Amino acid sequence: MIERRDVFQAIADPTRRIIINKLSTGPLNITQIGEDLDMSKQAIAKHIKILKECGMVMMHQKGREQVCEAQLAKLDEVTDWVAQSRKVWNQRFEKLDKFLAATKNKL
Repeated sequence: MIERRDVFQAIADPTRRIIINKLSTGPLNITQIGEDLDMSKQAIAKHIKILKECGMVMMHQKGREQVCEAQLAKLDEVTDWVAQSRKVWNQRFEKLDKFLAATKNKL
């Protein structure tokens, strides 16, 4: 069975969020990505692989090295989900406010 990954899985891990943030400034190789991360190149490569499977990172050859580039448009899925969730929760809180106001008036 092939595991399907999505943008939410990409941002679920703090290390992957750091990597995405670093790549948002421009393409980097794995060594550059790991400069201030306290982990092995192998561990970073594993996170990059997950980000690639989620569609958040694209890899391409530049000379002798692999360069990673962020695909930030995928974050629109998160933005859309947050906006929809915010709308739902705002409606629920408005209903709760009305209920509490009505209950207070009855006391």
